Amino acid sequence: MGLEIVALTDEGLGHSAHLIAVDGDVLVIDPLRVVSRYLDTIQQNSWRLRWTADTHLHADYVSGGPELSARGAAFFAPAGAALEIPHRRLDGGDEVDIAGLTLRALPTPGHTPDHLSFLLLDAGRPLALFSGGSLMVGTVGRPDLFGPDHTDELARAMYRSLRDQLLVLSDDLVVYPTHGAGSFCSAPGTEARSTTIGQERATNPVLQVGNEDEFVRRLVAPLGTFPTYYLSLPELNRHQLGPIPHTPLRQLSVGDVHRLIDAGAELVDVRDVASYALAHIPGSLSNALRPAFASWLGWLTTRDQPLVFVGDADADRAELVRQCANIGYDNIAGELAGGIDAWRAADQPVATTRLMEAASARQPIIDVRQRNEYLDGHIPGAVNIELAAIEDATLASADSIIVMCGHGERAASAASLLERRGIDASIAMGGPTDWSAATGNPLEARS
Repeated sequence: MGLEIVALTDEGLGHSAHLIAVDGDVLVIDPLRVVSRYLDTIQQNSWRLRWTADTHLHADYVSGGPELSARGAAFFAPAGAALEIPHRRLDGGDEVDIAGLTLRALPTPGHTPDHLSFLLLDAGRPLALFSGGSLMVGTVGRPDLFGPDHTDELARAMYRSLRDQLLVLSDDLVVYPTHGAGSFCSAPGTEARSTTIGQERATNPVLQVGNEDEFVRRLVAPLGTFPTYYLSLPELNRHQLGPIPHTPLRQLSVGDVHRLIDAGAELVDVRDVASYALAHIPGSLSNALRPAFASWLGWLTTRDQPLVFVGDADADRAELVRQCANIGYDNIAGELAGGIDAWRAADQPVATTRLMEAASARQPIIDVRQRNEYLDGHIPGAVNIELAAIEDATLASADSIIVMCGHGERAASAASLLERRGIDASIAMGGPTDWSAATGNPLEARS
């Protein structure tokens, strides 16, 4: 029997979908909504799409299960997810025949109440574990996405499901998580995308505890903030969404853009930081098109707002739409035809933002990275205000502010949000490590 397991990873969302090909028949576990990569891989290998399965009701992306189902795949999902989409409901202990192999659903609540992990077996012998948002590389799934009232309950469910369902498996069993580095769905972990039961049993910090209370404390204590769109996406995933937006984007005139903004549209500048800083439309949100674009779009804007984009000639419109679609941001009004040059040609006002090298940064500095990043190492005296909180933050000084992140993109987003408040902020290109390397001065970190 020929078995191949292929992981296709979205670095921006920290997500891996897994294609399991058994003699050419393919099961796709936890696909993203835009399924073209999976279909292309299947076609390139002359495989056949047969099944798709979700491990849980996702908060960070729109499931591609319905899309693959529309292309003939049988769609399996946890019964507890209560999907209002045609699918086969699976409970813990249920088994499905996969071209002669067995896919067994293991009840692993914790990351979500409905969570299942999938154990692939050959005649009863475990071959691989697909752990979704349960056991991950060096960590486990975060239990707080359903709100603080459920965090303790879900953390305890995580402890028990790991102990009773997963850590009883053999040490050499390979584990393929869905969430990983870059995903806000996981507690802080490592960059690797697969692991083994034995490796996690021996080295996973969250598992090096003696009792349930200590596990809960160690799991919950370091959890940071997560994108606000996570709060609404599970309910969106329970229903069938409409068609995925397609390129080319609608070309908007300067007048169209004004009318849309007046009606409440969000103007998002997807160019690189240097281009944005050189000239941009006042009030636009800087969010450079990069792997992390979708996470920050979903954090800094709302799904019901029409989106108007400002790009340049080299912008990858297909990638832009793909990232929007994968988080359910389908309300795309279009893009400014001709970009910033057309805006200038129409005698419309433009704004500029000062750029500086991180080595030249002087106080006051606002470090807009996540709290755990800041605590791991920051410029002494820098104040931490996470990017998502910057728009409403009370600032000790509104003069000569420098905003900094790790590279520059989040700092540019922060500067654009401060500009809306009438606050002039400079963007530091580079981060604290660049500052330390250039100046020779040590960073300040938690003890």
